[in-house]
Order: sequence, then structure tokens, then C-alpha cells
Amino acid sequence: MLGLTPQIRIKGEELSKTDELLGKEWLITNGLGGYASSTVLGVNTRKYHGMLVAAFHPPRKRMVCVAKLDEELKLGNIFYQLYANEFPGGIYPRGFQFIEEFHLAPFPTYVYALQNVKVSKTIFMPHGKNATIALYTVENGNASEVEVHVFPILACRHFHAVVDRWRNPSVFAQKIHGRKVEINVEAPKATVVMEAVHGVYHKSEKWLEKVYFREEHARGESRLDDWFQPGFFTFKVEGKNCGKFALLAVADQDKASTEETADKMPAAVYDLEGLYEAEVERRERLLSKFYEDHGILEAKDWLSWLVLAADAFIVEALGKAVKAGRSVVAGYHWFEEWGRDTFIALPGLMLTTGRFEDARRVFLRFNEYSSGGLIPNFISDLDGQPVYNCVDATLWFVNAVLQYLKYTGDFAFVQANLWETLKTFVENMVKGVHTDMRVDGDGLILHGSRMTWMDTIVDGKPATPREGKAVEVQALWYNTLKTLEFLAKKFRETNEAEKFASLAEKARVSFNEKFWNSEKNCLFDVVDMQGRGDPSIRPNQILAVSLDFTVLDKAKSRMVVDVVRRELLTPYGLRTLARGDPRYMGVYQGDRRNRDLAYHNGTVWPWLLGPFTTAYLKIEGYGGYAREYAFKNFLAPLLTQQVFRVGLGNISEIFDGDPPHTPRGCIAQAWSVAEPLRAYVEDIMLFRPKFEGEVLGILG
Repeated sequence: MLGLTPQIRIKGEELSKTDELLGKEWLITNGLGGYASSTVLGVNTRKYHGMLVAAFHPPRKRMVCVAKLDEELKLGNIFYQLYANEFPGGIYPRGFQFIEEFHLAPFPTYVYALQNVKVSKTIFMPHGKNATIALYTVENGNASEVEVHVFPILACRHFHAVVDRWRNPSVFAQKIHGRKVEINVEAPKATVVMEAVHGVYHKSEKWLEKVYFREEHARGESRLDDWFQPGFFTFKVEGKNCGKFALLAVADQDKASTEETADKMPAAVYDLEGLYEAEVERRERLLSKFYEDHGILEAKDWLSWLVLAADAFIVEALGKAVKAGRSVVAGYHWFEEWGRDTFIALPGLMLTTGRFEDARRVFLRFNEYSSGGLIPNFISDLDGQPVYNCVDATLWFVNAVLQYLKYTGDFAFVQANLWETLKTFVENMVKGVHTDMRVDGDGLILHGSRMTWMDTIVDGKPATPREGKAVEVQALWYNTLKTLEFLAKKFRETNEAEKFASLAEKARVSFNEKFWNSEKNCLFDVVDMQGRGDPSIRPNQILAVSLDFTVLDKAKSRMVVDVVRRELLTPYGLRTLARGDPRYMGVYQGDRRNRDLAYHNGTVWPWLLGPFTTAYLKIEGYGGYAREYAFKNFLAPLLTQQVFRVGLGNISEIFDGDPPHTPRGCIAQAWSVAEPLRAYVEDIMLFRPKFEGEVLGILG
């Protein structure tokens, strides 16, 4: 174990808090979109949990292949179950009572202790492989031999689905080759290879029916699953001895590909331990680079967890031409590649961490999918089809390009690869080429009701209707036009620069005429088709202050920050609606309908702390006291507490609007990590981008 790797340890009395620990989840990823995940007690509480969730077409087509590895210990003629599963009638067995310690450092390790025997299981995934490896160490303090039985539990289903073996029977065909077993499934098509280092495999087929997922029940989702147990591996450890063994699981849609990956994996425990050390060292290098790049930053566990969390979202991606690119998984467990999320998160995930080549490859991937200048809203996990039903993904794309230039000064890359897309986008917006979005006569963007990030539908209607001109869209549009103006000047395209400057000025004047709410001293959230302003107090207006090219003067910017702080700020993010609004919903729970109603009507989003912190310090100045105050009051509660709370080492997607602000949604969200991390590095610690002055100075 190397020096910078953070640790989370749970032991002693803490392990008796069953319900609390069932809400603490770990997640490890493989750089392909695949992952392994469960709870501290080893009980799968979600249909998305699994020991091997493989991305068959990275980062898409994610399949829960191996749901669990369950262990039991045989001492003489007595069997002790070390595992635990939940069914509608309760948890059985309750093997977590034998857990002596759980730790994450950076991979999960379970330590079981009973009857003078200690069993340790460490789970990790080799980077770039749809594979999971479990390393076992057994310390036998008894005079007699002990046996450890490991039961692989298979699901082989899409991660959004569940299995009902009576309605949709799955057929698992086994082929056994000594300690290796190959299992083929036809619907959906998948091959799983499991191989043990030492031990013996015993075929013993059975089904575990109606496994219950409490988190899915709470979310109003499918909560019962049927699992297939093909057999078990047996390992023996002599009396007064210590034994080591390992179990490898590999999965893919293609049988030959699965077999090839399995054949290339090490065949000895020692070599698998070496693979484990290589994975620890890979993460250690990420941390070393981060701290070397930011010399005065003190290494802290919470900060190290954020850097490692950022890495988890950056994945390999097969493009249209099947060549590998880079992309961003918007959130674990269930989010796909989202254009908006990707480019909001990119500066924090890749620029503050110095991963500029990854950033370039992400730009190229989404540029490959651009259509008429539009960046897709998302790329479907199932079929890989891009969907273009949003107005702001491209605007965030442009902002990410601006941030990339501030860090790298790499104008040549932008000019060669992205410049034509950016110009085409603006040209087509002005011409009104795209459905449901165009530049109106006043120079602002007019769009449909579900084209912004507040896009949920309830009973066929938008839960947060924002048809017309949303405030953040106009702020981003102005930022886009000014960015293209300075790029055109840099590239010596004088006519283009004048065109973008004229469009920007028209948008600025119209924005200030139409969006200022003089009664509340802040901005309207939306101006509708008739020019009427929506006075709802929402956080979207903070972007009019935080972006590099701001559409407001300093006096109005200060008032916006004051209103947002007073009405929307919580310890873990900004509420999406002020508490005094009759539509406010302070708790995000229940079935999908209730959750969708609350999603943008009071629910707290931590990613918004990034632009809020930036906006606050732009107004208050970057003096030591202001930065210390901003960290202590805006970022510290989220960054220093939440990585230890639900998604261990990560930050949740959302929180309840009402205290105690319970974490909800995904346990690990890209922009929840990225934007607070960016604000901490850039604004609190003042590690400003190297070329910021040069880039912004082009427009004076």
C-alpha cells in the first residue's frame, strides 16, 4: 500500500448498525463503464448492484453478469454462512454478523472472523477489462482443516432489468474444465468464464428466487429478482495454516472474446496479487500527479477520494468507426453518456486534474456525434443512438472548449477539430434550422418546454415547464457568442468576429431589458413567448454571474448572488426552488411520479455549488478571508462529509431540500464531484488556469 491512497474503515460497534450500513455502498470501476458495487454488509440492495457489471460495448450495454460471490465456512460438520441476502420476508442468512472489519483502500475488503478462523476477501477490477477478481486469505487457527465454499451467483441481464425465471426463463449452459467453468446464456446473449486459483469446482445448479432490493422498492421500481447459482468452488486450508486463493470472473457478449480475456489473465495467486498492486499503483499515480501539479495542496483523504472519484467517470468509448475514444459516464449506477453532464463536468474531471489528452478525446467523441452543430443530449445505453432533444448541451460544450483553452492554450486542436462545428451551431441557431430551438428576433434563444436540464415529465406534462427563454440558456448563449468572437479574432476571421460580436451585444441588451425582476432584485427564471417573466426563485440564474463572459453588471450580479444564497443555499448544494413557493417539494422519495415532481422543484443539487462559489468570489473578491469563508460555508460540508456517507468515496446526485438533506438518487454523480472540485481548486486554492489571462485577454 502506497502513501497517498485514502482509506475508509468500519469496524467494532459501527458494524452493528445494520440499517445504516445497508445504506453505505461501495463502487469500483474498470474504465469501460463496467463496475462492481454492493453495500458494506455485502447485501445487494439495488438491481444495479453486482460483482461484475460488464459493459459489452464500452461504455454501453451494461449487464449484471455476476450478481454476487457468497461464501460459507465448513468446520467439521458445521457450516457457517458468511453471506447475506434479502428476501420479502427478511434477510437470510445474516452472515454479516461475522464481519470483523470492512475497509475501502481503495478497493473493498471484507474481514470475517469466527471459531479461530479469519477470512479476508478483497475485490478489484483490472483497468480496461470486463473482469472482477476476488482475492482470499484464510487464517486457520484450529488444529483441524477448514473448507471455504464460494458460490458465484449469476443474473446475466441488462442492468435496468430484473429476472422472473417463470415468465422469461433464462437457460444457463455450463462447460466445466477443471477449476474453470464457462457459462453461456442466449437471451440476452452473454458468456461468463469463472476460474479459481487452487480449489475444486462442483456443479450444483439451483435458483434463488425473489431476491428483494429495498432501494428499488423505495424508488417504486422493480424490486424482485431471480438469481442462478451454477455450483460452487471449494478451497481447503490445513490446521494452523494460512492459505491464499483467488477467483476470477470475466464476461462479454462474444464467447471468443470472453475466452481470450480469461486466457490472458494470470493463473497464480502471486501474479493476481501483482495485478492488484498495479491497480493500486495506477490510482496512486493519479494522486501523485494531482498533488505535484498543485504544490501547496495538502493531501487529505476527502480530496484524494474526489480525485479517484473523478477517474471513475472517465471511460473508454467505442465510436461510430469502432475506434476507441473517451467519454464520461454521467452517474453510477444507471446514468448513460449525457452531453450536458459531460461538458459541465469536464473541467473538474479532466482539466483541474491535468488530464488534457482525455479531454481532447472526449471533445472528439461528441464532435463525431454532432448533427448540424448540435451535441447530443445523451447516447442510449441500449442501442447507442444519439438523441438531440436539448438546447444547452452544445452551449456547455462551447464553455468546456473555453475552459480547455484556458488550461492548455491549445488553439491548434480547437481550430483543426472543433471550430467548424462551433460556427455551424451558431449559424443554424440563427437560421432556425433545429426543431424547438432558434434565435428569436431579440437575439435570445427561444426553445421548447423540455429543452433545458429541468426536463422531467409527469402525466405527459413537464414537471417544470420552461418553454420560452430560460435564464441559464441565455447566459450560456452570450458566453458562447463571446467565446466564438475571441476565437474568430485569434484565427484572424475578422468578418466572423464582427458577426459574433454583434449577436452577443444584441443578446446582452435584450437580456438586461427582459430578465431583470426589479421586485425581487434578481432574474426571472424564464421569459415566455409573450414576454412575461416567471418570478420563480431558482438557481439557474447563478450562471449569469459565474460564467467567464457575464451578461450582468457587478451591481446586479451581487443582488443575484444574495438572493440565491438567501433562498436556495443548503449545506450540500442549491435547492431548485425556493421553500416559500407553493410548488416546493422538500423530500425526494416514493414512486417515479413523485420523485419526478420533486426532482427540480426543491431537490438540492450539489453540482450547483461550483458555479455558486465561483459567482460569490467574483463578487466578493479572492482575498484570503473571502476564500476561507466560501470554503467553510459553501463547500466543506459537502466535500469533507459526503464522501463518507452513502456512496463511499463519492458524492451523491441529489439531496432532499428539507433538513437533514438526505442523499438521494445516484450514489456517484460526475458533476456532483467535478464542479465542487473545480471550484475548490480554482477559486478557493487559487490554482488558476495557466493560459487564462492570455485567452480572456484577447477580448480585453
